[in-house]
Amino acid sequence: MLRRLFQVFAPARDRQPVGIRADRRSADKLIADCRELMSEKGEVSGTRIATRMLSGYQALDLAGRDRFFDLLIRNFSPDPEEVGQAGDAYRKHPSPQTLAKLQRVVEPPRQELFRRLNIAPGGTRVLVEMRADLLREGQSSREPIAADLEHLLTSWFNRGFLVLQRIDWRTPASILEKLIAYEAVHQIHGWNDLRRRLAVDRRCYAFFHPALPDEPIIFVEAALTRGMSDRVQPLLDPEAAVADVNTADCALFYSITNCQKGLRGVPFGSFLIKQVVEDLGRELPGIRRFATLSPIPGFRAWLDQNRSAPDIKGLLEKLDDPEWNRNEQIAAELKPHLLHLCARYLLREKGGKDPLDSVARFHLRNGARLERINWLSDTTSKGLERSAGLTVNYVYRLSDLERNHELYTRESRIPASPEVEGLAAKPPRVADLKLA
Repeated sequence: MLRRLFQVFAPARDRQPVGIRADRRSADKLIADCRELMSEKGEVSGTRIATRMLSGYQALDLAGRDRFFDLLIRNFSPDPEEVGQAGDAYRKHPSPQTLAKLQRVVEPPRQELFRRLNIAPGGTRVLVEMRADLLREGQSSREPIAADLEHLLTSWFNRGFLVLQRIDWRTPASILEKLIAYEAVHQIHGWNDLRRRLAVDRRCYAFFHPALPDEPIIFVEAALTRGMSDRVQPLLDPEAAVADVNTADCALFYSITNCQKGLRGVPFGSFLIKQVVEDLGRELPGIRRFATLSPIPGFRAWLDQNRSAPDIKGLLEKLDDPEWNRNEQIAAELKPHLLHLCARYLLREKGGKDPLDSVARFHLRNGARLERINWLSDTTSKGLERSAGLTVNYVYRLSDLERNHELYTRESRIPASPEVEGLAAKPPRVADLKLA
């Protein structure tokens, strides 16, 4: 009774809301379970403890999870003293034994903890969700834990474990619903839209993992076309006529979506495109060209960041008009300037050795060539907002993939067509841009 009175009349700064105290206790209990799981006792009853821990983690709210992550950093990081001693020993006597000791003490104990958690039913799924929590904005202090999980997930989700499946209208509805929900490049507007995207002149492929059999890991959508398309809207029209596949000579990838936030940075997108290219080549020998119709997500932001530059300032005054693309005179005036600046952005503007544009980095790393920049190709609000309506065709030629990959990764050279190189090399005169 006296204890309750003291709690009631204690200064506010000494009291914590019941919910916060409960979250702290739950997180502290999870850390105690972590220690038990890592003990000899945990090796015997590991599945039971791991299952209990994963359920406990999922029951935590955001504050509880933040507390749990802080405790993981504090209690399951490498011992600096042990690392220093092992490093000194290896430096003095570099042998397989001293190297093995150094490798053992450098590895964070969290990695072994996550391996043991993964033995529980559904463990992989929860660990992927955990990394998604760690990648939330403002979680930079938890980067070591996110890096530990990325290291493990990269091994667990390597190409040998991934299964490629074609998605069509016969695929279970539960998976089709997830395609609608996950699509990140061009929103799918309901079942009618999805049905058109899965028609006979389209292809959709996804990677699945045995630990997540009902969850697409990443999927790609392609249109089978005659010639390399330069506009997005006809491909996205749910009422568009279905084309004759027998006349198609191009497979055009117009969307690729990573479905699991917790697997960001795990490199399986390149495997997907390359395998789809090989499979389509076997299925449809008439397909001679494999290309993308890709957004340029950082282009408009880059223009805004360089607003004060003489060749950009006047251009942005016109781009700020939300109806600029509907005005034929303004659009014609802007066209040469935007095409030049976009080519310069893709070929010359870099962060370190890599292009600023994330989509460019992805395709160039996979061995594609920057083939063409398309004018007013995506006039949706999203396309205008991020790319000023422009899109890019990257071309995948099987015979050139390895060479292009080497040029990009080893020499930081961007394989590009003469057309794109010419656009970057010849800026239009700023005086030709008439200001209102």
